Amino acid sequence: MYSSSMADAPLVREPLHAPVAHLIRGAMIEGTHYGSVVVLGADGKVEFQLGDIEAAFYPRSALKPVQAVAMARAGLPLDGELLSLTAASHSGEERHLAGTRRILELAALTEDHLRNVPDMPFDLVVRDAWVREGRLPSRLAQNCSGKHAAMLYTCALNGWSLDDYLDPGHPLQQAIAEIVEDLTGQRIARVTVDGCGAPLFSVSLHGLARAAARITTAAPGTPEARVADAMREHAEMASGSGRDVAALMRAVPGLLAKDGFEGVQVAALPDGRAVAVKIADGANRARVPVAAAALAWAGVDPELLAEFQGEALLGGGQAVGCVRPVRSLEPVVVSACA
Repeated sequence: MYSSSMADAPLVREPLHAPVAHLIRGAMIEGTHYGSVVVLGADGKVEFQLGDIEAAFYPRSALKPVQAVAMARAGLPLDGELLSLTAASHSGEERHLAGTRRILELAALTEDHLRNVPDMPFDLVVRDAWVREGRLPSRLAQNCSGKHAAMLYTCALNGWSLDDYLDPGHPLQQAIAEIVEDLTGQRIARVTVDGCGAPLFSVSLHGLARAAARITTAAPGTPEARVADAMREHAEMASGSGRDVAALMRAVPGLLAKDGFEGVQVAALPDGRAVAVKIADGANRARVPVAAAALAWAGVDPELLAEFQGEALLGGGQAVGCVRPVRSLEPVVVSACA
């Protein structure tokens, strides 16, 4: 289905983003979100593109399923909820904290070994309760703690050093970089530091979609299939209660989906159809309806995507508009917002 040849790294340039969504207020366009969108068919070919799908960009947390695959290939024995947590940008709920502790316990390690940045829980309700209880930012509560715990476990299993596991030259990060290139089918353009402190690899939006498709089409029992199964079966562990990415996986049978900061979304179906979205200004309010429209373009039943049409724009407390994908993204369904 997909060529195994390795393409050159995507060009580092100013992305040629295009309008992907309009802010409609009172039946007029009030504003425009720019970005890029790619839709791959089951054969891996580009069925639709908008903006710049080949420029180098940072996928942020949308790359976590790939990182989880790399760790599984390196011997990480987790499955189910704990493997889903490995690929998570979690909300900081107690189950996420307990799961992270469990991964550390399996590695005979503690929270003190984590090197991610201390933070408050990502979910606002959970964060408010955390503050009321007088609790301080912690590495455990930070949304990437499951990934970091799994990184430490992978290091412990392989006899790799622990203190410097976030160094791009560390054997763990070199192994992850190799799998990023393998699954995206292209060389990494740049390496920087993600918000949590882990190395962040730059690929193209096209490459990100290709990686997701390769994960969902992998043979049963492979590291890729284990990650996909874990995330789909335990969607809230990979995100949290009330999160749109979990709701999307529940709504569309077999869908693997992962969001990332700065307006990134990737999703893939078991037959290899895949979409990837980057909103230029990082706006979540555009990410969700644009991703839903891209999935409709890929052939997902629009009725399954009805709840993802985007948040309403309010005037005087009443809905007076919405965020609507551009018309070229809506060949099947038109938003309720005209």
